[in-house]
Amino acid sequence: MEESKKSNPYKSILTTVVSIAIAALFMWWALKGIEVKKIAGYFEKANYMWVFAAALFGLAAYYFRAVRWNLLLEPMGYKISNSNAFWTISFGYLMNLTIPRSGELARSTALFGVEKVPVEKSFGTIILERVVDLICMVGFLGLTLLFKYEAILSFYRAVTAEKSKTAESHSNSPIYIAIAAVVLLLFLFFVFRKKLEQLSLYKKVLDFAKGILHGLTSIFKLKQKGKFVLLSLAIWISYYLAAYLVCFALPETSDLTFADGFFIIVVGTLGMMVPASGGIGAFHFALKLGMTALFLSMGKSAEAGAEAGLAYAFISHTMQLVLMIVFGMISIPVLAKARLALSKRQKENAGI
Repeated sequence: MEESKKSNPYKSILTTVVSIAIAALFMWWALKGIEVKKIAGYFEKANYMWVFAAALFGLAAYYFRAVRWNLLLEPMGYKISNSNAFWTISFGYLMNLTIPRSGELARSTALFGVEKVPVEKSFGTIILERVVDLICMVGFLGLTLLFKYEAILSFYRAVTAEKSKTAESHSNSPIYIAIAAVVLLLFLFFVFRKKLEQLSLYKKVLDFAKGILHGLTSIFKLKQKGKFVLLSLAIWISYYLAAYLVCFALPETSDLTFADGFFIIVVGTLGMMVPASGGIGAFHFALKLGMTALFLSMGKSAEAGAEAGLAYAFISHTMQLVLMIVFGMISIPVLAKARLALSKRQKENAGI
């Protein structure tokens, strides 16, 4: 806990600036060749009742994730309230808007404040969640390949067409550098292992790693495995409906089929994986290319697909952004109140 407080503020600022720069770059790519006035016209004729319905499913995914997190923590002897889990998840999503991927650690830290679950253990379960989510994502990718192979092929061609003509040796060099760095670190670890074991920092890192491992292995000790699977499916079905229902908000995308929804959620998720602040820009760029590919596979105009994709992206992403900000901001006083209540109970139990 103390180590996180002493983190270098300049590193956080630099990370934030880089993520904003990435977001700006992708947004520029997304808007390139598009008339902004045309996109504004889409907003005027949109049916926002469908957006509201999509937002409800987006919010449902928060709740299902909170209940599932409780199941993962239970085998380690921690029974947290679904309410505290929900608000810590909301707080984590809010933090992701500042520094990409910082929400996971912020979520664990917030949970420690209201439930006293060690950060390393809850962080381990969050890593496990990401693995499970990746499996679910692969499932949606499989459905997309099964039903929308032509769209996937068109999307691939659109993405490769946008790539800069960089030599293959240059594109692969970061991979080789990363492999060399890992090998070097492993070599240094084994050479200086004895000296490292004498350092208090080494022991702290080792304990933290053990806690993460404990969290990762909690899935093998689940008491309600069936419920865990159902909740995982509920999360991704909610994500799917939150993405697909937005299509009905626009006349240009209202005729997209159930199978088209598989393609949209896969493309959107890929966009959100880019380390840009809140997926801004990257999500819009991905949907612009994705909807272009979808329209082309249906024999429609590429230009119409790009415009519809960008309009869809602005509406869908703004909806997600509003959920993150509103519930993230609400989570701050709620968690502060829960933390004070916990502190009061602890003093009463201690007879202070």
